[in-house]
Amino acid sequence: MSEQKLMKSGLSTDAVLRICTVLADIIDDFPQQQFRDEALQELEHLELKQRVDYLIAVLAHYLPEDFHETAEILLQVKQQWDWGDESDALSGFAAWPLIDYVAVYGLEQPEVSLDILRSLTSLFSAEFAIRPFIEQHFELTYTVLLQWSSNPDEHVRRLASEGIRPRLPWGKRLVALCEHPDAIFPILEQLKDDPSLYVRKSVANNLNDIAKDNPDKVIALCQQWLKDAPSARQWIIRHGLRSLIKQGREEVFPLLGYSEKVQLTIHSFELKSKTVSLGESLEVDLSLSSSLNQIQKLVVDYKIHHVKANGSTTSKVFKWKNITLHTGQMLSLNKRHPFKLMTTRRYYSGEHTIELLINGKPFHSETFELVL
Repeated sequence: MSEQKLMKSGLSTDAVLRICTVLADIIDDFPQQQFRDEALQELEHLELKQRVDYLIAVLAHYLPEDFHETAEILLQVKQQWDWGDESDALSGFAAWPLIDYVAVYGLEQPEVSLDILRSLTSLFSAEFAIRPFIEQHFELTYTVLLQWSSNPDEHVRRLASEGIRPRLPWGKRLVALCEHPDAIFPILEQLKDDPSLYVRKSVANNLNDIAKDNPDKVIALCQQWLKDAPSARQWIIRHGLRSLIKQGREEVFPLLGYSEKVQLTIHSFELKSKTVSLGESLEVDLSLSSSLNQIQKLVVDYKIHHVKANGSTTSKVFKWKNITLHTGQMLSLNKRHPFKLMTTRRYYSGEHTIELLINGKPFHSETFELVL
C-alpha cells in the first residue's frame, strides 16, 4: 500500500465527525447529520488531496457566505477542538480542510485570514494555506511572517519559516522566491537559534530548498552563521547543506569541520572488473595516504556518470566513508556498488565512469562497461 493511500485515512469518518462536532459546538442548530452524510458521500473514492478539496467544498455549503462571519466561527475552533487520538500520527489531518478553506474563501480578506491561520496552525500546520497569500498579498503577508518569527508559540514561529519555503513538498512552488530568495533570510535569521527543534528543522529545510536554486547564497549565509555558532545552529547548517553535500560542492565541506586543503597521494583506484552486468556490483579498491604534516578530516565519496538513452550522461554522488587521516598514514578502502533494477532509475548499456571525490574535489576516475 502506498504512503499516499495510508495518509488518506487521516481524512475519513473520524475526521468528518470531529469537524462536525466542533462546528455544532460553535454554530447554533448546525445540521450535523446532513453534514456528515454529504461529507462522507464521496470521500471513500478520493485520494488525500482530493479529500481535502472535497471537504472544503462541503464546508462551503454550511459556513456563512460572508467570510467575516465565517472568520468568527473559525477563530473559535481551536478552543473547542477535539484533538483526537494522541497515538494516531494522522489525527491532525482532520483540521486540514478547515485551515485550507481559508486559502480558498478568505483570499480577498488577507488580514482576518492570516489571523485565522495563526490561530489554527497548531492543529495542523497552515504551511499550505498561507502560500496563496504570499503570492497575492506579499507585502502584508511578509510583514506578518516577520512578526510571527518572534511569536511565543513555536507552531506560529515554525509557520513563518515553513510557509515561505520556496520548494515546500506538496505545496505550490513559490517561483519568485526560488529565483530571488533574499526576503526569506531575515526570517531565518530570527529563527536560527530558536529554542524549538521543531522550528530549527524547518529553518534547515528552508535552507536546503533555497540551496537548490541559489547555492552560493546559502553557502555565504552559513559561513556567517558558523561564527561562534552553538551546537544547535551547527546542526541547522549541516542539515541545511545536505543537498549540496550530496552534490559534492567543495565549499561546503570546511563549513562542516572537514579539511579545506586536502593533500593526498592516491596509490591506487582500481576496478575489479571493467565490465559489469545489470544485477551485479561494481567493486572498487582505493589506497591513499596523507601528504600533509597534520591530521586531515575527509569525506570520501564517488560519483557515477550514468549513460542516458540518447548517449549523453547524468551523474549522481554516492557516499563512501568519512575518515580521519593522520600524518603519513596510509589507508585502503573497498566499495561494492550494486547495479540492480529499481523504479527510480533506468539503466542503459554503454561506457560509464566512476569518479573519486574527496571533500568534494575530484581525484581520479575510471571507466567501465555496463551490460544489460
